[in-house]
Amino acid sequence: MSWRHATHEEIYRYYTEEFPSYVDELPSFITAKGPKQYALAFREPHPVRKDGVPDKDFIRRDTWQTNASGDRTSAAFHDFDDVLEFIRHPARNDPLGRSDFALVDPDLLDKPDPRPNAVYYALDHWERPWVLLIDIDAKTIARERATRVVSDEDGSGDSEELLDAAGILDADPAGYPYAFDDIDQAIEYGFEVRDIFEDDFNAEETMVVYSGQGVHVYLLDTDLSHRYDAKSREVLNDLLQDTYEIPIDPVVTADRRRVARLPYSLHADVCRIVTPIESPNFDVRSARPEVLRE
Repeated sequence: MSWRHATHEEIYRYYTEEFPSYVDELPSFITAKGPKQYALAFREPHPVRKDGVPDKDFIRRDTWQTNASGDRTSAAFHDFDDVLEFIRHPARNDPLGRSDFALVDPDLLDKPDPRPNAVYYALDHWERPWVLLIDIDAKTIARERATRVVSDEDGSGDSEELLDAAGILDADPAGYPYAFDDIDQAIEYGFEVRDIFEDDFNAEETMVVYSGQGVHVYLLDTDLSHRYDAKSREVLNDLLQDTYEIPIDPVVTADRRRVARLPYSLHADVCRIVTPIESPNFDVRSARPEVLRE
């Protein structure tokens, strides 16, 4: 089994033919108007309408326009079909419309319609508390593993040379900064975090999502005792890192501006579906889109 990048056409086929069948499976808080933003990343930068502004390989779009007081006035997406059209044709359906900072319509350019290499939604939310998500990345696990197995005399623990010396770049998936063993380890950590939420915090609603190169673990309880503010998230980060020694990305937990990969979206760098999972024995091969199996 190896990884590869999805092609421009495969990305479009996935969001046209397969992704719509998953929309009804999305968590209830992921709606057209709930998350404060949707965001797209592109493999190749795409120009905007205003001259002199750099081409964009990452864009955020608000789900609501607001007034000077921050109150919602008009929705950018009226239902999830509008979000789908934005994902499929980002330039033609840019919520910024004719704004100078909207993407240029590809009909006016000698280049193809951009396709999203990744689709994200904002963890900050209009209808519920800020979503609590723990991010565990196989790349972090691989770097830590490399420092344990290779003498790192120059301190370059994050370097490609260290990963190469540890044999990680040659291991499947070849050329990626982690091995499949590191993804499996990330998934195991994810379910350990879920158990901590349920046992130590009496959490009733959790979710583990295979993110393509790791896992996201959600604590979704919405009662008052679980409205985690910035300070309590710092304490949670310390608990997971220092007490349980789980290699999380603490910034994702603590930064209200963060976005997360949309469940059931395509991680186009590895041709895998971002998939909610129920067991640490999850086989990442099962997350391959049907449209890529031909």
